[in-house]
Amino acid sequence: MKGIHAAIVTHFGGDLSLDHEAIAADVSRLVAAGIHGIVPNGTVGEGGSLSREERREAIATVVSAADGRVPVCAGISASTAEQAAIYGRDASSAGAASLMMLPPLMYRADRRELLEFFGSVARAVELPIMLYNNPLGSGSDLEPRRLAELVRELPSITAIKESSGDARRIAELVSRCPQVDVLVGGDDWALEGFCAGAAGWVSGVANVFPAECLRLWELCQSGELVPARELYQALLPLGRLDMTPKLVQYFKAALDELGLGGGPCRPPRLPLDEDELATVRRAARRGASMVEHPV
Repeated sequence: MKGIHAAIVTHFGGDLSLDHEAIAADVSRLVAAGIHGIVPNGTVGEGGSLSREERREAIATVVSAADGRVPVCAGISASTAEQAAIYGRDASSAGAASLMMLPPLMYRADRRELLEFFGSVARAVELPIMLYNNPLGSGSDLEPRRLAELVRELPSITAIKESSGDARRIAELVSRCPQVDVLVGGDDWALEGFCAGAAGWVSGVANVFPAECLRLWELCQSGELVPARELYQALLPLGRLDMTPKLVQYFKAALDELGLGGGPCRPPRLPLDEDELATVRRAARRGASMVEHPV
């Protein structure tokens, strides 16, 4: 899971059914830009609004479009281990290389329950797991100490996506969990995370500006922090929209603004209002300025 992995949106047609052609085209665009991996059916991908069959179909389309050029890590978050395991087996049969999962949705599990929850899925599906810590998305905050315990107990966990919003946790997780890849999971602390030793970034911004996200990664890896900070400032207006309830609408609107085709969201998500659209348009233009004037 090293490098830049795009947490992709799920494209829908006018009737809100899956638009497989648009999904495949988006994956091809991102792979051609040099992205290191694709993550479908996550928070950005509206995984919670997809049926079981739609989840499997979306993964199959992504895997087909990626055509072995980059790995696909499928989101399988659910309220129960049984449901997550079903999603996991479907993802495996559709060709996913690994799985991404939150702790149990709508329930704040204790240590023993977390071990059983993740352990049950690991026993049911023979794929590596990226443990996803997103307190706003799941209702549970897995602090570094707890994540380290889970990693020690469950060898199937090979990566952590850290989305708590506390950039200090990246360095702590790198220290506590040297056996796994620790990835930045929020778009407005990517530079801080890279400099603290993160192995990569699962990014919504990478949907919109894949080459620029890759460039940021490369600059940080080579220690070129002055141009990295300049590029980061251009990406931040869009990145700051990631940790908001309307992140899906914002990223899809940014794709629309740049002519890349974001399209509609499924309810309960509604279209952005005019003030929100103005915000995302400014953010998209600021990021696009780096495309026109690269560092």
